[in-house]
Amino acid sequence: MIEWARDLFPLPRSLTGDGVRETFAYLQKINPEIRLHSFATGEAVFDWNIPQEWRIRDAYIEHLESGQRFADFSKCNLHVVGYSEPIDKVMPRDELLGHVYTQKDQPDLIPYVTSYYKRRFGFCMAEREKVALPEGDYRVLIDSDLFDGELLVGDMLIQGESDQELMFSSYICHPSMANNELSGPVLSSALMKFVKDNFPKPKFSYRFILVPETIGSLAYMSRNLDVMRSRVVCGFNLSCVGDERCFSHVQSRYGNNMADKALRAALIGRDNVKSYSFLDRGSDERQYCAPGIDLPVAGFSRSKYGEYPEYHTNADDFNVVTAEGLEGSFDVMSEVIRSFETGLYPVSKIKGEPQLGKRDLYPTISQKGTNSAIRVRMDFLAYADGGNSLFEIAEIIGVPLKHVLDEAMLMHEHGIVGIVSLPRKCPEEIS
Repeated sequence: MIEWARDLFPLPRSLTGDGVRETFAYLQKINPEIRLHSFATGEAVFDWNIPQEWRIRDAYIEHLESGQRFADFSKCNLHVVGYSEPIDKVMPRDELLGHVYTQKDQPDLIPYVTSYYKRRFGFCMAEREKVALPEGDYRVLIDSDLFDGELLVGDMLIQGESDQELMFSSYICHPSMANNELSGPVLSSALMKFVKDNFPKPKFSYRFILVPETIGSLAYMSRNLDVMRSRVVCGFNLSCVGDERCFSHVQSRYGNNMADKALRAALIGRDNVKSYSFLDRGSDERQYCAPGIDLPVAGFSRSKYGEYPEYHTNADDFNVVTAEGLEGSFDVMSEVIRSFETGLYPVSKIKGEPQLGKRDLYPTISQKGTNSAIRVRMDFLAYADGGNSLFEIAEIIGVPLKHVLDEAMLMHEHGIVGIVSLPRKCPEEIS
């Protein structure tokens, strides 16, 4: 994942354009099954319309007297306000400064700024560099085009025995920021491979979505909402999943859907877990959980967008995103997938408490203080009634999802529990 992210980092992504096409082409080399879908400029997607396509080749401001260049797009593609209209003009310093954006509370960093739905031009630079711009006239160049074109979204569908789907969505529209952009698509790509490599005949179906944020998820749902409503039982918006600082759960509107339960279970026992209300939303969980949509989706991050200092600046690089950070996110999401593929609802096949000792699953010596290690097993069995999912059992007994999965598989191997995909109360229905 870290190698993929490094390869993709320099590409000038935006809502549309060649950087998006190049990014999709790279990801299709990892997972050729990714399909692309085109939306034409002006096409209505719910209450929105697809914007014009933006293409940028070069940009800079040049001090005429000294020949010094500043905000050079070729050195950092955050130097240009996203979707800037073209300009080639000489202007005095005072006029130029009205088109230069900085992050005053982080004077050494270049901010990420966009203007997708109102025509303007602008540059981004560090505040310290802006105030030091020499007096005089400047050539202001942005070599860009805005034209009727297309917006691309991508998806990959893996059909399982059931039409019920797990959904994973991330965005593919930000330029060179490692956590806020690339961590999501590379984690999605790794999860695609994980499902294909480990579950050649999966019990559940899987829907992976890669879209420009906001407008892309709306566009995708404008064509797919009916089937998504009928099939998606659990979904995750993956954003900022590459650092090592914490694990974050952005709840759905009411915080009680299957994705919320899965994340709470998968994060038990992990260091520095943070839970955020839907009032703290900011990525595409806004769209998937919106009234009239109401898909069972929650947001998953390491450090949540907006909550770490490098967010939306050029400091969001590979000092923030690490292989270990990405691996931690992969562990969380792959545990959720394994839970579904194991069978989500364990149900005891034995009336009363099973005799575990005769199966070498319980100590044959009983003494105060010696049976604490077996408590997880007994607690798991106490709630394996076919009505509690593995996620709910993990939360009830306060044990990491991985351990609950291990117990479910062990009890299944010994014929003590059956495991089914839908909640069920009757042991006679369990094969």
